[in-house]
Amino acid sequence: MVAGAAAGMSATFAAPIAAILIAVELLFFEWRPRSLVPVAVASIVAAALRVSWLGPGPLFPVDLYSTIPLGRTLLLAAPLGMLVGLASAGLSRLMYSFEDGFEHVCDRLGVHWIWWPAIGGIGIGVGGFFFPRGLGVGYDNIAELLRGNAPVALLLELLVAKSLMWAFSLSSGTSGGVLAPLLMIGAALGESVARLAHMPIETQAFWALMGMGAMLSGALGVPLTAILFSLELTHALPAILPLTLACTASYLVTSLIMPRSILTEKLSRRGYHLSRKYGVDPLEMVSVADVMTEISPQAESGETRDYPEILPEVLAYTDETSRAVAEEMATTGVTSMLVVDRETGRVRRSISAQELLTGRKRYVDRELERSSLFRSG
Repeated sequence: MVAGAAAGMSATFAAPIAAILIAVELLFFEWRPRSLVPVAVASIVAAALRVSWLGPGPLFPVDLYSTIPLGRTLLLAAPLGMLVGLASAGLSRLMYSFEDGFEHVCDRLGVHWIWWPAIGGIGIGVGGFFFPRGLGVGYDNIAELLRGNAPVALLLELLVAKSLMWAFSLSSGTSGGVLAPLLMIGAALGESVARLAHMPIETQAFWALMGMGAMLSGALGVPLTAILFSLELTHALPAILPLTLACTASYLVTSLIMPRSILTEKLSRRGYHLSRKYGVDPLEMVSVADVMTEISPQAESGETRDYPEILPEVLAYTDETSRAVAEEMATTGVTSMLVVDRETGRVRRSISAQELLTGRKRYVDRELERSSLFRSG
């Protein structure tokens, strides 16, 4: 299923690398051959077929350049990314406020949840009556924003009307898409900031691109995907450094104020608690030697009467990770194991499940201390 989604994104947006990355960062939450290989193959095949049917080239070709020196551009990209990060967090909270409102009002009125999408469709229709360009996939809006010549009215309509329509749509359960609306809103915000800052007209598309990538990075929590997706959509390689900085700044802001992304929050509300953070299993980082304790002389001589729950064939080795030992304990049902030197075959020490947990706790405490220093800094 994920391979099919990646293939669809690759063919639609001509972005095969970003399609692979979004599968890893947003859908799989792992980087293993069993996940990466089928997704990569599907994405590459879809991209190749797209070239043969629709021709090469990016979906939104942009002749991007900036007259602003790179140093100044980088200084301005970070604040823009942080602003867009705040906006992406606001969009997430707006959407879930609408969802809570649907639940509260419909429960009071006795309206079954199956009617929510219909109500959402009515709301979208009303919004589309006043703002017709808010309907549809919006690729024409994105293209106009990336040309840097969008009228002020369009910028305001996208920032206000499109944001409300999109949040209302998703909160009601209506399928309103995610990628294209975020790209539109982010690009509109980036170009609006450029105009308010009186940036040269020829550079406004540059800021629209950075806003677009930063919005995707902050809202979905996928900074690497956002950077590559923006570049594959436009082939605007001169923007790679400021774009990377803006996406990173946006991700930093949202990760500090939101525990989950706009999509994983919905899963969390349904009882599937997924973290937006990648990490190594602490037990993989703690070796048996770090946590094992001295055993009695009887154990050193090979006698195991002090450990009645230990089976002779269930042994741990000094060069194993704590995770391997924990998995062995879970498989066999024992709570402690003798630790054997693999070279000499002699029993050296013993290790218990409680000691594994203690070693894990020490590692987690160190990580929490580093995180607190990062946040306080």
